[in-house]
Amino acid sequence: MIPLPDELGALKRFHGHLGPYAVIGYRMGMIARERFPERIYALLHSGTRRPLSCMADGVQMSSCCTLGKGNITLKDDGEASAEFSDGFKHMQIDLLPEIRARIDRETTHETEERISVDLYTAPDASLFVITEGRSAPFGR
Repeated sequence: MIPLPDELGALKRFHGHLGPYAVIGYRMGMIARERFPERIYALLHSGTRRPLSCMADGVQMSSCCTLGKGNITLKDDGEASAEFSDGFKHMQIDLLPEIRARIDRETTHETEERISVDLYTAPDASLFVITEGRSAPFGR
């Protein structure tokens, strides 16, 4: 076990373990929450198959979009991508293909926390393509 920042410790407790896709979702939600601090909706393209679906727990924890509030939707596209909106403006965050390939290639039970910490501390531009524009149809 390696020492974890408080946020990752909380994510690990919430999710049940600390995996890279939960951290990717957490990072996506943090970026979106900074852009949309008051009203926010999320559309995740990760689907419901693990490990990619773990993004949903990370997004819920950091963005305040939750299944209970109904402001998060999952699409079964199998993509490492999320869209966020406040009903007026829109943001799409896509995981870079080379980062997804690295996660899928290198992650094991033994390496998942180290990789997760690396992803947590990496600059946004080294992980994501972020596109902003007008409102997405799912925002209200």
